[in-house]
Amino acid sequence: MDEVQVVEDGAVATVTLNRPHVKNAVSTEMWSELRTVFRELGYRDDIRCVVVTGAGTDFCSGADVSGMSDRTSGARMHQLQSMREVGEVCQQLFDMPKVTIARVDGIAAGAGLNLALCCDLVLASERSRFSEIFAKRGLNVDFGGSFLLPRIVGMQRAKEMILLADIYSAADAAEMGLVNRVVPADQLDGLVAEWTAKAASGPPRALAVSKALLNKSFTSTLAEALDGEGLGQTFQFSTKDVSEAMNAWQEKRDPEFTGW
Repeated sequence: MDEVQVVEDGAVATVTLNRPHVKNAVSTEMWSELRTVFRELGYRDDIRCVVVTGAGTDFCSGADVSGMSDRTSGARMHQLQSMREVGEVCQQLFDMPKVTIARVDGIAAGAGLNLALCCDLVLASERSRFSEIFAKRGLNVDFGGSFLLPRIVGMQRAKEMILLADIYSAADAAEMGLVNRVVPADQLDGLVAEWTAKAASGPPRALAVSKALLNKSFTSTLAEALDGEGLGQTFQFSTKDVSEAMNAWQEKRDPEFTGW
């Protein structure tokens, strides 16, 4: 697990891509490890927030595609299976019933950018750069970019980013809504710590339901959304967390949510 490191601090788990010598490009083995890591963190009740980041001064330059250009039929079948496994990583992260935060410093390109966009929140340093670089490598967009990007920046900007494959600054990313916040590099860890503390102290069941509803919002009708909200609230009102929130409000203190 040296190239995918997981560090836990209370209810927060930080997943670090650890190949700084290649700007944290993700190898085939790392995709497999990430799939396992995201699945297991998603199941754990003691983890409430997951941070995804890269070692050194870059987030992730995308997938390591070296050795994947073999044109034989057998190689193509292997590549298709590999891409489906990569897709499973995307799905695991997107669906994870936790608050997920991408800590982006330096380059976030290709699958690396879409890895960040799979997270619920994206915090970036001023020296960050972003690119849907696929076209410059002769490739089509992947890792959920065709799904995620139009929902975040709109269809026309998504087409611009994917079809022209330009590089965007952190300021550009903030202006188009690609990231939630941009701060100087020396303030990034402080901001991540602040946001993870807020996320980890929230009501985990309620946040998981809200996240699931938001993830389905572009494919749900209003009636379906209202029904989902109603079912969720019916469950929430049966939990101790709602009672705790009401008691804390009356006692003028911060609630302590347990997820039950």
